[in-house]
Order: sequence, then structure tokens, then C-alpha cells
Amino acid sequence: MATISPLAYIHPEAIIGDNVEIGPFVYIDRNVVIGDNNVIMPNATILYGSRIGKNNTIFPGAVIGAVPQDLKFRGEETTAEIGDNNTIRENVTINRGTAAKGRTVVGSNNLLMEGVHVAHDTIVGNGCIIGNQTKFAGEVIVDDFAVISSTVLVHQFCRIGSYVMIQGGCRITKEVPPYIIAAREPVAYCGLNLVGLRRRGFTNEQIDTIHQAYRYIYQSGLNTSMALERIKEEMPSSPEVEYIVSFVEGAKRGIIK
Repeated sequence: MATISPLAYIHPEAIIGDNVEIGPFVYIDRNVVIGDNNVIMPNATILYGSRIGKNNTIFPGAVIGAVPQDLKFRGEETTAEIGDNNTIRENVTINRGTAAKGRTVVGSNNLLMEGVHVAHDTIVGNGCIIGNQTKFAGEVIVDDFAVISSTVLVHQFCRIGSYVMIQGGCRITKEVPPYIIAAREPVAYCGLNLVGLRRRGFTNEQIDTIHQAYRYIYQSGLNTSMALERIKEEMPSSPEVEYIVSFVEGAKRGIIK
């Protein structure tokens, strides 16, 4: 049974799961689905098209499901989808999708700190930590277990790979390959995210393989295409190498240098 403050507004068509706590001055619109065991703190706003999984905590001032800040949006039916076990801190904003993809997605087990903005059609994976006031423009992709520090600005259509660490204050206009540290101004490759990889259980052999692949890409003097060919020719296949190669090959905006 849900525990709902009498000072909250919930549209009669909204679907609320079991054991949900809804604080005072929460606004929940129609066409909203909220799963079990969520905590929605005072003054949070859950708007049309929101889909929220289980065991999330949504802090005061968060706004989920607002219409996209995109002039191409014409009122099409889209969603903002949140998975399970997320912590969404104060004043986080997660907009609905547009016709481009139809949905904005935040996966499971993420921490979105105060003031994070997730724009239309962005996809955030699982296990990510997003620092205070970081902003994702439209159609950004963040792969699993990325750690993005505070006040990072990410240009539309960029992709950020798994297991990266991005220094606070960076401006991301190209794609950030997996497993690395991105820092400085302008943002650049600054080696492997060794601490993060070891915390996630990567072996020394896996780390050495990743390091060798990035030696070809960043330290060999070869252009990116030639570096990838050398990796394919000279390195044994592994999930880590395949991920790096496919990521770089698919980087429409190019990768950071």
C-alpha cells in the first residue's frame, strides 16, 4: 500500500505501485507509471509520459518527463524511462524523448547528483555516477559504469564509453572511448582509469590488453584508422579489444585526442 501525503496531487489515471512513499507537494501527471518501493520526496514533479521502475529515491525539486527543450518537438507521444535502484538528487531534470528515438532512458543503479540535466533521447546506462550540475544535451549515450564529475558539459550526439572517469568542468564535444580518464582543457586522453578498472574487478592481463590497444591509438603516431588496423592485425581478440575497436569505428563525431 502506498503512503501518500494529502498535500500531493496525483492524477487519477496515474498508476502507482505498492509501498510507494509520496511526500507533500509532489505533482504526478496522467500517463505516468511508478513501480513498487519508490520514495518521492516533497516538491518533486513527475510529468506525462514518465515510466519509473522500482526502488528509486527521487529528491525534492526533481522534474521527470518534462517536454523536450527541442524546437523540433511537435507534441508526439514519447517517454522518459527510469530503471530500478536509482538515486535522483535535488533539481535533476530528465526530459522526454522526441520523434528521433521516442524515449529518454536512465537505466538502473545510477546516482544522478544535484542539478544534473538529461536532455531528450539521451540514454544513460547502468551503474553510472553523474556529478553535480553536469548537463547532457540531446541524444547523448553514456555506457555502463561511467563516472562523470561535476559541471561537465556534453555536446549533443556524443557517446561516453564504459568505465571512464571524466574530470570536473570538462566540455565534451567528441566521443570518449571506454576505460580511460578524460581531463584537461581542451579535454584529452590522460591514460587508463586504473583505479576504476581494478575496483570493477579487471585483471592485470585485461588492463595490459586495454593499455596496449590505446598505445596504438594515442601513442603510435598513426592516424586512427591505421591504428585500428594494427590492433586488428596484431592483437588477440578479446571483449575489451572488440569494444574499443567498435566504439572508435562508430564514433560519428570522432574521439577525444
